[in-house]
Amino acid sequence: MNASTPFAGAVDLASLAAKANAPATGAPGAPQTMTETNAGQFVQESQRRPVLVLLCSSLEPQCADLTARVTAIVREYGDSVLLVTVDVDIEVGLAGAFQIQAVPAMLALVAGRPVPLFQGAPDDSQIRGVFAQVVEVARQAGMDVSGAPSAEADAGHVPAEAPLPPLHQEAFEAIERDDLGGALAAYDKALKENPRDADARAGRAQVGLIARARDADPAVVRAAAADAPSDIDAQLAVADLDILGGQVEDAFARLLDVIVSTTGDDRDRARLRLVDLFEVVGPTDVRVATARKVLASALN
Repeated sequence: MNASTPFAGAVDLASLAAKANAPATGAPGAPQTMTETNAGQFVQESQRRPVLVLLCSSLEPQCADLTARVTAIVREYGDSVLLVTVDVDIEVGLAGAFQIQAVPAMLALVAGRPVPLFQGAPDDSQIRGVFAQVVEVARQAGMDVSGAPSAEADAGHVPAEAPLPPLHQEAFEAIERDDLGGALAAYDKALKENPRDADARAGRAQVGLIARARDADPAVVRAAAADAPSDIDAQLAVADLDILGGQVEDAFARLLDVIVSTTGDDRDRARLRLVDLFEVVGPTDVRVATARKVLASALN
């Protein structure tokens, strides 16, 4: 759950991160305000813990209620995560950088990379589920983060954390060693044992994306795809970069175009990559649901 320049658009957050000279601070769960001036410190902070970014407008009635609910939920995580807000009416450049088309919207920064979360105002249980996925992505990236406490923990009784299944633990340890091939192999074993293992499927998709794109030169990859529109490998590579850059709709649209315009093995490769990227973005994301419908129609 993401390329050297985390976002394409009006603001180069990677450059801002390089200029940041102090970590973000604040009371646990208390939202801070992101501006073009201080964005770099939050990108930098996302190397240590997930930074949840809520983009809102004073003109959108849903925003006040959503901000209050998100703030309350984030407090359950203590200082394991940081919440920041962006006023899109003021920070037009940031809204463009994040490619936000409607508010309220939310994303996360994990290790300087964007993880699209949702648009609109989902209910609290959905928000908690999304945040739990962010924490898991952060754990897989090697961050020391904790999930929201249970009611028993709130009462002062902290249960022992359940151990990971052996193959999941093997994958996690491989990720910590930067052995992405070993992590993929462990997740493959887990899926062979239990094809319904959703955590293994999501973990494999995330690690696979990082492994494919980690040494890619974005300029070279995009130039190759532009020069050879029929080159399936080139189109798949650009879709990976789009996901890593937060351009989820562009990635899905590119692969759907390939599926519609090809047959046989080429179509199947594009379909499998699209389904893999669905796992990366997350099954609860509305963009995944929309793309699944288009995919089903294209395959009929």
